[in-house]
Amino acid sequence: MPVVFAISLLLFVYCVVDLVTTPASLVRTLPKPLWFFVLIPPVIGPLAWLLGGRPARGTPRPAAPPRPAPGRGAPDDDEDFLRELRRRADDQRRRARDPRDDVS
Repeated sequence: MPVVFAISLLLFVYCVVDLVTTPASLVRTLPKPLWFFVLIPPVIGPLAWLLGGRPARGTPRPAAPPRPAPGRGAPDDDEDFLRELRRRADDQRRRARDPRDDVS
């Protein structure tokens, strides 16, 4: 008896995960939210999903959306940014040594 319960539970979990990951446009027979209620009865519900709700074999699932192209990266990877930081740091050091040399 525990084996039957375990198989029934695994079938239920598999069908719920399959239902959640299936796009609503590919679900057959009933709207996707109603399939959650159909899955509740043990064995019969998951079998109904596998036979009547799941997308037909060979139906291509939509591809994952493309990842965005990598940006410029971190500021410390940009040579122009680092060059400008060094220039500003040199200006600040020069002004700190000789306050009369302040150009601003």
